[in-house]
Amino acid sequence: MQTRNLLTGAAAALIAATLSVGVAQAQKTVKIGASAPKTGPLAVGASITHWPNVKLWVETVNARGGLKLKDGQRKIELIEYDDRTTPGEAIKNVTRLATQDKADFILPPYGTGFNLATAAIFAKFGYPMVTSTSITDKQEELVKRYPGIFFTLGSTSAFSEGVADVLKKMRDDGKIGKRVAMVNVADAFGIELANAARPVFEKAGFEIVYDKSYPLGTQDLSPVIRGAKAAKPDAFVAWSYPPDTFGLTAQAKVQGLDTKAFYTAVATAFPAFVGKFGAAAEGILGGGGIYVDSPEMKAYFEAHKKVTGKSPDYWASPVVYATFQVLEQAIEGVGELDRKKVTEYIKKNKFNTVVGEMDLSTGISNKFWTVGQWQGGKFHGVNSLNIPGAKPVKEKPAWK
Repeated sequence: MQTRNLLTGAAAALIAATLSVGVAQAQKTVKIGASAPKTGPLAVGASITHWPNVKLWVETVNARGGLKLKDGQRKIELIEYDDRTTPGEAIKNVTRLATQDKADFILPPYGTGFNLATAAIFAKFGYPMVTSTSITDKQEELVKRYPGIFFTLGSTSAFSEGVADVLKKMRDDGKIGKRVAMVNVADAFGIELANAARPVFEKAGFEIVYDKSYPLGTQDLSPVIRGAKAAKPDAFVAWSYPPDTFGLTAQAKVQGLDTKAFYTAVATAFPAFVGKFGAAAEGILGGGGIYVDSPEMKAYFEAHKKVTGKSPDYWASPVVYATFQVLEQAIEGVGELDRKKVTEYIKKNKFNTVVGEMDLSTGISNKFWTVGQWQGGKFHGVNSLNIPGAKPVKEKPAWK
């Protein structure tokens, strides 16, 4: 009996020790949650701008042993969900990551509307939210309401003013007239940009001769372009998301909407854009841009291609990666997985990123590109806020 009790006690101790080791090993990771479209209208954009950068960041951090904390290095354990391009699904996913998966940190979603939809959930559970694909004039209001939210891509006013500045310069140089056709996707991104652009364009001396919105996910955009062409504009501006950016451009080429200033927003900077339109992409304006020739950007493009097998876009991709670098540096600066401390660290420090130094002390970055243009097979930044190296704008040649 005594021997059996000793064996039973030894077995229990062994099991307890094994379980203890298992728990300790299970805790040697940092759980990072991610929710963004893998299906639905924005899936294509997310597959270029968002998900490859998640992969690049996680693999880069884990390849060097993980995040450096006070108790040692911990590799990242990624938990990812498809929000199906549905705000309700995005809210559900982020809530699940916080409450069921117990993620240590959660990466912001893809798209303005989805960041706005989930901001309250991030705030409720104390997660820092360094957004990278959100453009809104509500930034100051949101920073006051949610102390852990940060904005890096710019505001709607800044973007509409950037486009107006480019068009004004072209008009003053005698390249275009004052008639503008403007269209927008009817979601938070497109509606807010169109509302901001109307008074900005008017103040700059332009006349909006066509003003049309269309639902997110619209398949047939030929009527939109037909109406724009009938208005005889000197410039065409579309506050568009990836599917419609491609669709509008294709229809403009087919129908011969041949303006010397042609602007489409998200996805104009995608490598697939010039891949699809080839020489016809030359001179087309779009959202964002980068300083293509910086050593940091060249190294980023090389690493992105090597790890993901595809090239990043020339605008939001490096900004997405830069926000992950901010989170990484903040976690390592604190040395522990205390979300409140990490948030405060972001507010009190500056960060070296692929897009240069990032200062989020006010919650809002004041350095970003607003307009880019395809020139010689690359999408160069031609207008920015506080970033040097902009290329001179060229007029778009006739469709090829």
